[in-house]
Amino acid sequence: MSTAIAATVDRLLYKPEEAAEALAVGRSTVYELMAEGALKYIKLGSIRRIRRADLETYVENLAPLPN
Repeated sequence: MSTAIAATVDRLLYKPEEAAEALAVGRSTVYELMAEGALKYIKLGSIRRIRRADLETYVENLAPLPN
């Protein structure tokens, strides 16, 4: 009998719900960001997915509030 260990897959595309979890925001916030163009996404047929690189770019472009 062999024991298989599931390899962790480095995700390239995120569902909006998964992106919300990664960004620590609500799902509706992600949809709002996509609608206003602040967060890029791709459409695959009728579904929307957010590339990991676009999530990283969004976070990198966030400006901290002045003290």
